Amino acid sequence: MSAAPEFDGKAFVRTLSTAPGVYRMFAADDSVLYVGKAGALKNRVSSYFNASPKSARITSMVSQIARMEVTVTRTEAEALILENELIKSLKPRYNVLLRDDKSYPYVLMTNEPWPRIGTHRGPRTTPARYFGPYASVGAVRETLNLMHKLFKLRSCEESVFRNRSRPCLQHQIGRCSAPCVGLVPAREYAESVRRATLLLEGRSDELTNELGRSMEAASERLDFEEAARLRDLVSSIRTLQARQYVDGRAADLDVLAVAMQGSAACVLLLAFRDGRNLGTRAFFPKTNGSDNPAEVLAAFVSQFYIDQNPPKEIVLDRDIPDREMIEEALSRSSDRKVQIRHNVRAERSGYLDIARRTAELALAGELTSHSAQKARVEALRDLLGLADVPGRTECFDISHTMGEATVASCVVFNAEGAVRGQYRRYNITGIKPGDDYAAMHQAIHRRFKRAVDENGVVPDVLLIDGGAGQVAQARAVLDELGVTGVSLVGVAKGPARRPGDEELLLPDGRAVRPGADSPALQLIQQVRDEAHRFAITGHRGKRQKARTTSRLEDIAGIGPRRRAALLKHFGGLGGLKGAGVEEISRVEGINQALAERIYATLHGLETGVPARPPGAQRSTE
Repeated sequence: MSAAPEFDGKAFVRTLSTAPGVYRMFAADDSVLYVGKAGALKNRVSSYFNASPKSARITSMVSQIARMEVTVTRTEAEALILENELIKSLKPRYNVLLRDDKSYPYVLMTNEPWPRIGTHRGPRTTPARYFGPYASVGAVRETLNLMHKLFKLRSCEESVFRNRSRPCLQHQIGRCSAPCVGLVPAREYAESVRRATLLLEGRSDELTNELGRSMEAASERLDFEEAARLRDLVSSIRTLQARQYVDGRAADLDVLAVAMQGSAACVLLLAFRDGRNLGTRAFFPKTNGSDNPAEVLAAFVSQFYIDQNPPKEIVLDRDIPDREMIEEALSRSSDRKVQIRHNVRAERSGYLDIARRTAELALAGELTSHSAQKARVEALRDLLGLADVPGRTECFDISHTMGEATVASCVVFNAEGAVRGQYRRYNITGIKPGDDYAAMHQAIHRRFKRAVDENGVVPDVLLIDGGAGQVAQARAVLDELGVTGVSLVGVAKGPARRPGDEELLLPDGRAVRPGADSPALQLIQQVRDEAHRFAITGHRGKRQKARTTSRLEDIAGIGPRRRAALLKHFGGLGGLKGAGVEEISRVEGINQALAERIYATLHGLETGVPARPPGAQRSTE
């Protein structure tokens, strides 16, 4: 079979124009090597094939090119946007990739008749306005605390809001105007929402000027109570501005610094919005071999801000390639002028120093953590007698309370740590309450049956939180399904149940106690504790759901309409549990006998009336 012809880069360059656009490099196996943007395609692409000196990384990349494709765009800003989309979707081998295990926190303002304000993470599926991203959840909480104090906006979920019959504690402590029970007119609440939005958008000067005019108008019409309320609101906002003053004005800026050791990088973000310091956040992008800090920082800026609302000013600790192009693209995407600066003085220079030092410390901590993790994984390999370090470790744990709401958890770790996106929970059904062996058998069977049927991935090491009985159940499932190549390890607590005293049941049948100083046991403890935490969280949620819904639903004679009437009348299940039989019987549709049955069920008393049989049709009343 003849070899594929070598790619002629110079001939390809001759076909290009000087228009802006995006270019893509492909290897012989059609995988994407690199995606780049250019203000002039011909000039940028030709730089890869001329005689100028290049880094070993670029030389290696160019030597693997089998073909190239280009997409011409109308503007450089469009080229930046398209490049970012392609990098995220294709994940090229040689691009610097921004990665972050956690979604960014936002402040959410819902698009409801009575808007709710709260914290949001993850996909933006709720119809709402999203303000952020914030550097930390703590910064979001501080902002929400301010919104509740100044504007008294509700924070409760819609299901709670619809069913309240009296104001909650938030209203009593002056943090909510109680729209749920009509204590605030719709127009007044909408005005509070609008003013809160102005403050969240960083337009506090505009807001204080508007409030000042409204205060004067209220005074002129002799509405002194309203004037005093507005005066206090203006005073609170100006006090906030004075306390969080930045460089003589209310600043809206991000400060970014990058630290590198070899190809390991940390980008540190220090954020200010409307003069408020929102804290810092460290990012560890995947550099794919790049050791150029400016290249890493440029990739971070273009990938991070193209999907976020950028501040008016971005201060960098160094100049970056294509700074003007990125600046123009961000200005276009946000419909306002965005400045990217690197040569600053005074306060901003001080902020850069803080960001640099923090980035260096964060990178050192990350590298130390990776080094320790690597040592633990290697120790586990030696303990289990494996040929290579385990690439994937899974751990199963069972959680229940006296047999109630049994949940099994499966957590996944690779050589770098937890892979949270692949965690799984299993609701265990059809077993005798409290039968941990049957629960473990069901969970393991469901996990590996699917892997066998779908030719899915199996772990190198399977940890079972339990003794010989649980391990025997897991072994029986693996043998039944014909799963091989999995090192099965039981993790049994020691006689005193102290950390470090665990007994490990190894694949060869030995039972060992490595001791608290063993790096291998430290790794096993880390994975086991995470499985335990994940199982407990799922179990508590399942148990709480059962106790707040099914107990009421399973009372004979209680259907959706009566249940809704009860919850609305008493403001929730807690209020209903605190009511007596006479109070319950006053709810429309609830007679004395039914009230007694409800009271007895909620308080664990015998009623002489059986609960609704499983599968029986519920009342529609």
